[in-house]
Amino acid sequence: MRIVAGVDLGGTAIKYTLVNQEERFLIEGFYEHPALTAQGPDVCLQQMEDGLRLALQQAGVVATDVVAVGLDTAGPATSAGVLSKRGATNFVHEKWIGFDIRGELAHKLGKPVTYLNDGNAGALWGHFAIFGAGSSQTSISVVLGTGTGGGVIAEGRVIKGRVGFGGELGHVLVPYQSIGGIEGMKPRCNCGRVGDLESLASLTAIERSLLPYFLKKYPGHELGRTGDLHGAAKLVRGLAAKGDAMSQAIFRVQARALGLFFDCMVNTFDPDAFLVGGGIMEASAEFQKWFLDEIRAGMPAGRVEQADIPIYAMPNGNAAGARGAAIEALRMARETGLM
Repeated sequence: MRIVAGVDLGGTAIKYTLVNQEERFLIEGFYEHPALTAQGPDVCLQQMEDGLRLALQQAGVVATDVVAVGLDTAGPATSAGVLSKRGATNFVHEKWIGFDIRGELAHKLGKPVTYLNDGNAGALWGHFAIFGAGSSQTSISVVLGTGTGGGVIAEGRVIKGRVGFGGELGHVLVPYQSIGGIEGMKPRCNCGRVGDLESLASLTAIERSLLPYFLKKYPGHELGRTGDLHGAAKLVRGLAAKGDAMSQAIFRVQARALGLFFDCMVNTFDPDAFLVGGGIMEASAEFQKWFLDEIRAGMPAGRVEQADIPIYAMPNGNAAGARGAAIEALRMARETGLM
């Protein structure tokens, strides 16, 4: 048997999946193992190898069956898998600075390793789940979390760009001034830009801009009594799903920002599909539908060319990173004759 592995390295957990030559996943969902990124590269890489061995045992296969490994992590990192010299959120230990995580994992495992950032890996999985391998379609994916990730897939491949900044969709500017109900707001992103997608459609945006703004419109709201914007921001989605007016207003702004962003992508890529993933898609089916309908409502009317482009919820959201990393490794293995 020849298989590839997908390894999704997060700040606290590593998720694994395995896929065979027939594109069948051998693990239901994913296998999870603790991540020890805070202890530095040596400890973390050993932990990654140990977790892979356990995942293989769970699937009833052996290490010699694995011909390639796909790795994804949060950024910033180059397209080749070299972590930023400025540091990265999930890699706080000083030895991670400028670390070639892809190359070092390949050396440790003795197998070729491909690399994607977590947003691109999720986008690749979403595209594969909808269109299958070897597709000619183009899709745009946005993943909403603490920040805003995503990716562009064309002809079955991730568009990475010159240095790996392709698909960093959260930092695309949107004409947010046209969104009703946020007059006077100046949403600022961690990157320093005002009005990019992440500054409006992310958990950080709720804490930093949207919640403070809307609490002034809803004096006496329960979230305003906590005195803790960080904690309160995490409660907005649950309240919105229950019908809370202020919380729904916040998510309506996020949806309308996504609508404006997708409208920009129509002119850029003329895609076959849009996908939305992240925590927002872990809500009830009813709330998912409401949110996706609000995105559609945020796309300017009268554009015939965008009316039939479907907007999907990202399938298997928690496993998307590992599965996308595995699909990238599968593509490489086929192109190089390993499979």
